Amino acid sequence: MSEKKLAGLWIDSQKAVVVKNHDAQNAFKFFLCSPVKAVIQHGNSSENAGNNAEQTNKIKFFKEVENLLTNSEEVLITGPGTIQEELKHYLHDTAQFKNLKITLETSQQMSDEQVLETVKSHFNA
Repeated sequence: MSEKKLAGLWIDSQKAVVVKNHDAQNAFKFFLCSPVKAVIQHGNSSENAGNNAEQTNKIKFFKEVENLLTNSEEVLITGPGTIQEELKHYLHDTAQFKNLKITLETSQQMSDEQVLETVKSHFNA
């Protein structure tokens, strides 16, 4: 098994399921982290306020995902739509992750176990 600190996640606009093979100190086998849920804003007074709240919530969501990826050397991001690309750009705009190797894939809804298996097979673990 690789000694590299690897992580992978399935993400859509509402939640992210993160799998990694390391905690704060050591690399060992892949495990599921608690899912990160996005805050969805409802009923704003104006479209502008709604857009601002949506952007603020997305940044908060990405920050929570980012915290789980700390110390990762390589990351697989998969999911539907374009949110994986948004997360990749967000991470590369963050000093800590600007040189992180990120692989993007597109996939439909997956169970937590399917995410775990997808990440393990991607990294040949």
